[in-house]
Amino acid sequence: MAKRKQEEEPKESLVDLVRVLAEERDIDAEEVFQAIESGIVAAYKREFGSNNKDAKIKNVFAEIDRDTGEIYVYKLAEVVDEVLDPLNEISLNEAQDAGGEDIEIGDEIEVAIDVEDLGRLAAGAAKSAINQKLRDAEGAKIKNEFSSRINEVTTGTILRKDNNNVYVNIGRAEAIVKRDGQIRGNRKESYENNMKMKFYIVGVKEENGRPSVILSRTAPQLVSKLFELEVPEIKSGDVIIKAVAREPGSRSKIAVYSRDPDIDAKGACVGQRGQRVQQVMTELSDEKIDIVDWNEDPALFISEALQPATVIRVDIEMTKNNDGTIEKHAKVIVPDQQFSLAIGRNGQNVRLAARLTDFKIDIKKESEDSDEASQALVSDFKVVEEEEGNK
Repeated sequence: MAKRKQEEEPKESLVDLVRVLAEERDIDAEEVFQAIESGIVAAYKREFGSNNKDAKIKNVFAEIDRDTGEIYVYKLAEVVDEVLDPLNEISLNEAQDAGGEDIEIGDEIEVAIDVEDLGRLAAGAAKSAINQKLRDAEGAKIKNEFSSRINEVTTGTILRKDNNNVYVNIGRAEAIVKRDGQIRGNRKESYENNMKMKFYIVGVKEENGRPSVILSRTAPQLVSKLFELEVPEIKSGDVIIKAVAREPGSRSKIAVYSRDPDIDAKGACVGQRGQRVQQVMTELSDEKIDIVDWNEDPALFISEALQPATVIRVDIEMTKNNDGTIEKHAKVIVPDQQFSLAIGRNGQNVRLAARLTDFKIDIKKESEDSDEASQALVSDFKVVEEEEGNK
C-alpha cells in the first residue's frame, strides 16, 4: 500500500487548540478532528477538483495525526490496465511502483495527494469545523439544560425587541418571549433594554436551526412559581396552590389549601402587612391578586372564588352530556347591593371565578331570586287548587 504524503510542517498548534477548546467547552475532541478532516476533503474537492463538471474525485480522505498534528490527504484509486479516469484510476505499473509487485488489476490503493496549499486549506477547515462544533455543542447544552428547567422561573435581562418578539439574556442562552407570552393591550408591559424581569420557561424549540428557550410573562403558572419563591410554606409543601385563573396584567385569582391545620394558607400567602403578595404583584407590574381558600365543597369554593363579594347561596347542578362529559353549573345568589361587585368590572370577577372553579356561574340578585321563588310558589299553589277542584 502506498505511503501517504504528509505535510512538511507539523500542526501541533491545531491539536493543542482542539484539545483546549474541547476541554473548556465540554466538546468531544474526536468529533472536532473528524469535522476538520471532512472540511479539508470538501475544501480540496472544491479547489483542486477537475474543471470538468462530469469528472469528480470519488474517494478522497484526510487524516490528522492526533499526536503530532501532521495532516495526510489521500485518495483511493482503482488499479486499471488503461487509465481513462485519472482522478480515480491508476495504472498497474504506477501502483506496483508505489505499493509493491503483488498489486493486481482491480485492486484499490491509497495514493498520496500532494497539495501545496494544504496548510491554508487545513486552517480554513479547522476554523469552520471548530466554530460549527462550538455552535452545536452550545446548542446541545442549551437544549439539555433548559429542557430540564421547563415549568421553572428564570430571571433575564431584556436585550432588544421587534414587532413580534422580545429577546432576553438568561445567562448562557438568548431566549425569546413571543407575542402570546407578552402582556399587551391596555395593561401592556414595557420591555426596555437592560430591564430585569422574571419569566416562566415554556419550552425549548428550534428557531433558525438553533434551540431557543421560549419564555412567558402571561402563563398562569408564573403566578404560582412567584408565590413559591416568596412563600416558604408553599416551597415546603405545607401550603398548596390548587388553582390559578389569570387575566395577565390585570388580575389573578389563586386558590390555596393548607395541609397543616396550624397554618393559615391565605395568611401565609399574604404575609405580614401583605408583604409577600405585594412582592408578587410588583414583579407582575402591579397585577391585582385575589387569594382565596380552596374547598372540596364546590358551593363553598365558589363562594370563596367570588370574593370580595358576599354570597348568600349557591345552587349546584351537574348535567351529563351525550358524550359523557359533565357540565357544571352554579346559580349564585348575592345581596342586591353586592351584584355589581360579584360580576366585577366588565364581568372580570365572575369570569375569573368560573375559570378558577371550573363551573359555569350564573349570578342573580337576592330580590330576583325572591321574586322567582314567589312566582314558583304561586304557580305551585294554583296547581294544587286545580287538582283539588277536579276531585
